[in-house]
Amino acid sequence: MIPAATRTLFCCNRRFFSLPFINYSTSAAPALLCDHNTYSSNGLLFPISSSPIGLCTQKIQAIGNGQLLNNHTRRQYNVIQILEERGLLESITSENLRSVCSLDNPPLRVYCGFDPTAESLHLGNLLGIIVLSWFQKCGHKPIALVGGATGRVGDPSGKSSERPELDVGTLENNMQGIKTTLNKILSRIGDSSFCILNNYDWWKDITLLDFLKHVGKYARIGTMISKESVRKRLESEQGMSFTEFTYQLLQGYDFLYLFQNEGVSVQIGGSDQWGNITVGTELIRKILQVEGAYGLTFPLLLKGDGTKFGKSEDGAIWLSPTMLSPYKFYQYFFSVPDADVVRFLRMLTFLDIEEIEEIERKMKSPGYLPNSAQQRLAEEVTRFVHGEQGLDDALKATEALKPGTDTLLDSKTIEGISEDVPSCSLAFKEVLNLPLIDLSVSAGLLESKSAARRLLKQGGLYLNNSRIDNEGKRIEKEDIVDGKVLLLSAGKKNKMVVRIS
Repeated sequence: MIPAATRTLFCCNRRFFSLPFINYSTSAAPALLCDHNTYSSNGLLFPISSSPIGLCTQKIQAIGNGQLLNNHTRRQYNVIQILEERGLLESITSENLRSVCSLDNPPLRVYCGFDPTAESLHLGNLLGIIVLSWFQKCGHKPIALVGGATGRVGDPSGKSSERPELDVGTLENNMQGIKTTLNKILSRIGDSSFCILNNYDWWKDITLLDFLKHVGKYARIGTMISKESVRKRLESEQGMSFTEFTYQLLQGYDFLYLFQNEGVSVQIGGSDQWGNITVGTELIRKILQVEGAYGLTFPLLLKGDGTKFGKSEDGAIWLSPTMLSPYKFYQYFFSVPDADVVRFLRMLTFLDIEEIEEIERKMKSPGYLPNSAQQRLAEEVTRFVHGEQGLDDALKATEALKPGTDTLLDSKTIEGISEDVPSCSLAFKEVLNLPLIDLSVSAGLLESKSAARRLLKQGGLYLNNSRIDNEGKRIEKEDIVDGKVLLLSAGKKNKMVVRIS
């Protein structure tokens, strides 16, 4: 057994390198959420040729359609080429990564970090999950790293001011929400070849003096200041705290730790993470004195006009159904402009390129049905994030909220959309036999009876999705769906769920 104080890695040039201060005892080592026959994460010494990189023999998913590939078929695909073709490749730290990802080499381990700054991941994180999934589909091993430690510091990349500090309870709650989302989404690829780790598992045992001595000595202030995320903040009025300044070293050490202990050789991230990623590759090269660590960035998700894609009038587009309903998630993608929809089909779905090109051709044809490309985009992304059940719920809610539809409403469907539209509660005796004009005002759908009458005459007032043209219409017992709810609509967009108590 190798002493914990001198635990090392047998690297590709057959030399040993150690980080003496790191405690790799079994009790402190992180546990992978997957099975390996001959590898453990508790500091086991292993040669790179028989490391987890080579031992990871998972099922290989077909590109785009989920069918299993045999070894011969798999060799037709290189994940770097796929990412390039789909507009998901911004930069790589070395062109060698292309050959390393080729068919004749063992599968790689690749990771992406997610800091628990909120209870849910958002649309800006989705590209990271998608790129991990493409690696997974090509037979590689994805690792999602939740920043239980780095989340306590806050990444300054892309931020004009320091992030608010989160208490431990909030961080724990956020981490649990993020782990749940990651587990659900990555599980949909079709196998269990992924891991979720928490960097607090190793940071909690590292002292400040150890960090300064064994990591800080390899960092150069000039290089750290030259990073874009640092330079922009130093030029601003807010400046930058020392805590934020050191974030790049924390992320860099995460890569070194995963490289040495989990066989991870690739870190991915958005283009704004380039500086942090290269810190990791440099630390590995300087401290371990080996090559073989790579970084890959993907472009940020932007609209055609250059603005960030992923924000709505109500704020971020969350990936958790508890933060944003599958219906609203679906509708966000359904409203994508024609100018962006083909690009997003390439980046955000796993549809074959040929199918996407066919959709693009149809969009240019005279018989094209408007929004059909957006519908396909919304269906594919919603299915990936929320599963078949989430997509089904979104489609049902879409039909339920469409005035004039023939869809038969039930109380469960109406209650399901109550999170997405205004609602109120009224007593049964108040509602029964009440004129619809009056109910529209008392429920808060319209401001006045005159406005309600005017809308009714224009054909825009609906009860349970049925247009009402009778000004004398009163609410009958049969109108109350399952004896529980009513759905009022003023035009196509303004809705009101009325719960009957």
